[in-house]
Amino acid sequence: MGRRSLPKIDPTVNFQPWIGDVEDLESPFCPQSLFPQTADLEIEVGSGKGLFLLSESGKNPQRNYLGNELARKYARYAAYRLAQSGRDNGRVLAGDGLRLFRELLPDSCAVAVHVYFPDPWWKDRHRQRRVMQPEFIRDIQRVLVPGGVFHFWTDVKQYFDETMALMQEHSSLDGPRTVEVQRAEHDMDYRTHFERRMRIQQKDVFRSQFQKPE
Repeated sequence: MGRRSLPKIDPTVNFQPWIGDVEDLESPFCPQSLFPQTADLEIEVGSGKGLFLLSESGKNPQRNYLGNELARKYARYAAYRLAQSGRDNGRVLAGDGLRLFRELLPDSCAVAVHVYFPDPWWKDRHRQRRVMQPEFIRDIQRVLVPGGVFHFWTDVKQYFDETMALMQEHSSLDGPRTVEVQRAEHDMDYRTHFERRMRIQQKDVFRSQFQKPE
């Protein structure tokens, strides 16, 4: 299913302080340098239109939220939404999230990593484009602090099962742990826009979380 078109951005809103580009970063990189406050950091890979970043940064102002989105027009829109709401604890980086984890993020810098509904890349010749690969799994484990949590959700059962097998083979994170489905309190009370669409259509969502040993 293709992505839907984005709403228009108000040209009077300056969202530049909320967005950066992975290609412009240099190692060593300190993700806390993107935020006005130093705080526990959560990272989302594949932020889309930024619903998770917007919601969680509002619920937890004492934490910082860094989103990454490969598609730059979506990264810009997610940053625009954060700017509209004045969320100083939210930031977006456009570009290659695998490179961000592989080359730039330091060890033990995040209390949580989130990957929600990544592209399953159905064709065999495209499988190498999947975000959930052994190298990325090892980088997630490296980036998490002891006790940190990795969240992985998808609507594709085959992708979920294959990822669970990869997690068992290539990480020492504890899990998978059961994730209880929360009742939506309002129309946008979902982790992502994709989760909202799946649940409204009464389609299955496969959820898991893993924790790095203390």
